[in-house]
Amino acid sequence: MPTGLRLQAVVGRHFFLPQEHGAWIWWIGPLLLGLAAVRRWSPDVAWLGLSLLAGFLLRQPATILVKARVGRRPKSDAGPAAAWVGVYATLLLGTFALLVTRGHTRLAGLAIPGIAVFAWHMALVARREERGQMGVELVGAGVLALAAPAAYWVAAGTDPFLPWLLWGLCWLQSAASIVLVYYRLSLRKMEAAPPSAMRLRLSRRSLTYHGFNAAIAVLLAAVGRIPWLMAAGFALMLVDAIDGVARPPIGVRPTRIGLRQLLASSLFVLLAAAGFLSIG
Repeated sequence: MPTGLRLQAVVGRHFFLPQEHGAWIWWIGPLLLGLAAVRRWSPDVAWLGLSLLAGFLLRQPATILVKARVGRRPKSDAGPAAAWVGVYATLLLGTFALLVTRGHTRLAGLAIPGIAVFAWHMALVARREERGQMGVELVGAGVLALAAPAAYWVAAGTDPFLPWLLWGLCWLQSAASIVLVYYRLSLRKMEAAPPSAMRLRLSRRSLTYHGFNAAIAVLLAAVGRIPWLMAAGFALMLVDAIDGVARPPIGVRPTRIGLRQLLASSLFVLLAAAGFLSIG
């Protein structure tokens, strides 16, 4: 293969960038909220961001590599995928080791569920069972939400309870978003909007998740554990879920559904972060 074509094959975007565009907010959002809750910056946050980015990006080439090894993709994809696995793994391990040597030893405990879920996903890929696994995505969102306590600790936050509260709330928000996306995708191929009763039945899980999130957020805001703007963010997500029931996305492309959810989740993060930054 000519050098130019070989280079193009290695740097093909599908090797090093994930296909799920909306998944970025699942770790960037918690990272920003952890920092906003502390309201101060540490230089080590940059290393944490690089570590989280590398861990997030690692899944794409690793998935391609596993598929190539089990015959789900051409064997020629194995080389470029392995190269990117090496790049991301080196960056991840290097930045993580640096953070630990700089005193952030609590991060080591957060790595354990990340490794376990990563291995679980790779096993599903090898068995051709990863598609449509909402449960895996929900658990994976919980792992990505650990960016909130990680950022809080690295930025030298001192509250022992708040970082775990942020983790739980970020996970609840991501989980509700995933369930809503699955609901919207289930309707897009229908020829016409189903009856209201059917829509309510299909959306019951999504509305339950969002309703619970909004209720618990209001309670936490009322007792002073989170800012009211964060509770408003959860209320906004509930309104978005109700709109999804009132206006089913018949014929809408999956990309548009994903981008809409990305926008909604980004608005939630902005409101929550603004709430923490406005305190004091």
